[in-house]
Amino acid sequence: MKKSLGRVFLIVFIFLQVGLFASTYTWSAYANKTTAYLHEAIHIKYVCNFSDASELYTIEFNPSGEYKKFTLKNLRESEQIVDGKRVNSYEFVAFAKEAGKIEFAFEAIMKKTTKESIEDTVIGRDNVKKEDFTKEPFKQKVLRVSVKETNSSLVGDFILETKKNEPKVKAYEPYHMQVAIKGVGNFEALKPIAFSIEGVRVFAEEVAQDYKLSEDGLHGEWIQKFAFVSEKHFTVPRVEIEYFSLREQKLQKLVINALDVSVEAGFSKEELLDEEPKKSFEFDYSYFYYLLAFVAGFLVAKIKIKRRVTKKNSDEEFRQKVQEAKSLDELMILLVLKDAKRYEKIIYDIETKKVASLKNAKRLIVD
Repeated sequence: MKKSLGRVFLIVFIFLQVGLFASTYTWSAYANKTTAYLHEAIHIKYVCNFSDASELYTIEFNPSGEYKKFTLKNLRESEQIVDGKRVNSYEFVAFAKEAGKIEFAFEAIMKKTTKESIEDTVIGRDNVKKEDFTKEPFKQKVLRVSVKETNSSLVGDFILETKKNEPKVKAYEPYHMQVAIKGVGNFEALKPIAFSIEGVRVFAEEVAQDYKLSEDGLHGEWIQKFAFVSEKHFTVPRVEIEYFSLREQKLQKLVINALDVSVEAGFSKEELLDEEPKKSFEFDYSYFYYLLAFVAGFLVAKIKIKRRVTKKNSDEEFRQKVQEAKSLDELMILLVLKDAKRYEKIIYDIETKKVASLKNAKRLIVD
């Protein structure tokens, strides 16, 4: 009897201490603008204020994702105790996909521990089939934003920087150029730049993007590197990238000016192949394909690769050429011209002399 009475007093004591049924909460919602341009960042914040510490409440609220009219990204969330009262905040950044009116109408789930759950924990009953939590849906305040057209999928404020070599190279020597776009905006809308120049082989690295989400959008940079290989003079054409400037509130252009590159007589075979790299040399793997193109350009003119008159499918023809190759140099050129990326490891092993046998190299390709 005394033992049961003690458990009852313990339960009452817990209820009084945690204020389970006295806890109340209020939500507030805020958007940093009521009008925005298409693809412009919209900062949204939701705050839940409790009347006390409310240890037994949990909140389910994560509306981030893709919607018909906008994309919503998580920015940050926090929970803190201010003057003994719990405060939860949730921040998001939205990007409108189409012009017109959009609404942000979300729902949070408030979960709190039930009376039965407390009793089960304290008394240790195992025959109660009640839920551990009760759930209360809470509809957030609807936030409305009017979205204006921009006539450009790229929106923000950017600057363009180019890094270029001296526009003077030898035949088949790669001419390098780097394009960097920095600023704030929807970098995801930037497309890779593609150059097409007659008589020039253009090697473009994959775009490197580094940005961080902020209240006003994505801050960071977008970088693409190029190498141009030719045996004669060529011109890198002018490129224009149009975007809508939020600062100027009008269309602007990022411009890469045209550039004439002078190409002199090429290297000798000895300059290309015979010199051993110094021990202190640190191999720059990112330009490995440019070096291969450099070598390939010279050797293609020097090495006679047999061609069969009868037509076969490309794979059969390629395998035939591999079998007919008379040297590792000839085999390497075949691989570069066929698909340098696919045969990356074999090409590298041949170039660095990890594979020194023509027979072994052919076996690797066939396998």
